[in-house]
Amino acid sequence: MASIQRSAVFSLVLMMSSLWGLSQAKDVLVGGKTDAWKIPSSESDSLNKWAGNARFLIGDSLVWKYDGQKDSVLQVSKEAYAACNTTNPIEEYKDGNTKVKLDRSGPFYFISGAEGHCEKGQKIVVVVLSQKHARVGAPAPSPVEFQAPAVAPTSGASALKGGLMVALVGVLVLGLF
Repeated sequence: MASIQRSAVFSLVLMMSSLWGLSQAKDVLVGGKTDAWKIPSSESDSLNKWAGNARFLIGDSLVWKYDGQKDSVLQVSKEAYAACNTTNPIEEYKDGNTKVKLDRSGPFYFISGAEGHCEKGQKIVVVVLSQKHARVGAPAPSPVEFQAPAVAPTSGASALKGGLMVALVGVLVLGLF
């Protein structure tokens, strides 16, 4: 009987771990492929479309692979992003193998440093979610429409987690006695 209780507790602990999304930071290849940092051929090829379908968490890193002799990656302000202003970037990367750590929640703005490329769509907004709000089941905010700091989605998922935690504690307590 005790082994059945231990198995049940172990199963519940595994389930709770997956619900909480215990995850490690990951390196994310921009666009999902090595040649993605380029002028998009169409709206469906836009990096913002790709970013809107992805989830980025604090601690993740974006990785760009590109020809550093012909292009660069500029991290810029929201205003510089909208205007494709390449002067005074927050950061400039030219090595062809750029890795940027996402160290806070909210939007990160990147544009191409190659002349005329940003105006033709070679830019991306990445919205980073905090760890505690990343796994509640709401879709990632759209980078194109993003206007404010990342906020917690308003869903009943947190109540579900709380209820499951109460159930887990109950099983653990009952299993110990």
